[in-house]
Amino acid sequence: MIHPFMAVKRHFRLGTTMLALLAGLSFTACNNDDGGDDTPAPQTITEVVLNNPDFTLLRAAVQRAGLAETLGTGTLTVFAPNDAAFRAAGFADVAAINAVPDSTLRGILRYHVLNTRTASTEFPTADNTQLSSLANSALYVTRNAAGVSVNGARVTQADLAASNGVIHIIDQVLLPPPGNLVRLAQGNPDLSLLVAAIERASESPTDVAEVLAGTGPFTVFAPTNAAFQAAGFADVAAINAAVPDSLARILTYHVVAARAFSTNLTAGSLATAQGGNLTITVSPITVLGRGNGTSAANVTRANLTGTNGVVHVVDRVLLP
Repeated sequence: MIHPFMAVKRHFRLGTTMLALLAGLSFTACNNDDGGDDTPAPQTITEVVLNNPDFTLLRAAVQRAGLAETLGTGTLTVFAPNDAAFRAAGFADVAAINAVPDSTLRGILRYHVLNTRTASTEFPTADNTQLSSLANSALYVTRNAAGVSVNGARVTQADLAASNGVIHIIDQVLLPPPGNLVRLAQGNPDLSLLVAAIERASESPTDVAEVLAGTGPFTVFAPTNAAFQAAGFADVAAINAAVPDSLARILTYHVVAARAFSTNLTAGSLATAQGGNLTITVSPITVLGRGNGTSAANVTRANLTGTNGVVHVVDRVLLP
């Protein structure tokens, strides 16, 4: 015989269990009525840029360039410079971004975009795999033990997912190539003595201008005006007074017959078009000419991209 108190207690437990089951069924039904769970919908690339606190300058650039709709549709990969990258490129704040013509910004930003979704692990393990950007100019992606880089800019955070693609954060702003390496030098006022030296050297049997405008690819270690002046070439007149053959020998010593961004350089010896070798160190990058004793040149600005190669600006003329 079951004691009355035990019967009531068992009845209470059964009733509680039934209420719990009913509540669970009700909750499930409500979820089904809502049409889904509480997981937020994936953001587009534009929305990621708008909401990421490290993209304040990129956001301003996207808005100024009128590319919000472009980056919100299609299937894309974006190499996204963070705020530090924009500041390092001379864009101190939003006002500096807005001072740039919208068409210029549009060209720069489109150069950071691929018309495919490519995760970091999908890039080939190789140096300088050529890819086409939305700006119709080539990008060069390197993937090695050190990670992924594009035109020498390192990917500092890879694979930010978006509903219409993927974002890789990079530490430099990429500038579209203005033309071949001669055109690139001509557009840089701090390389005007180098341009004069190229022109004077081209009067020798080695037409340096024709070489540097050729197919390539080449890497040029480009001395600044201050570097030429420190080497005894005070101005264009001093350059034009030099023997063309001597200038050609010096200038071709600054040229490597390969495309070598900063992330492709390794410590050691590097053969030049002149026939001699340069000694390279990395972190930071320095370049030592055979005739420079122990005074190596510092790379003061790396990875200026031309259609047929890359320029690294240096603070010393390299002597064979």
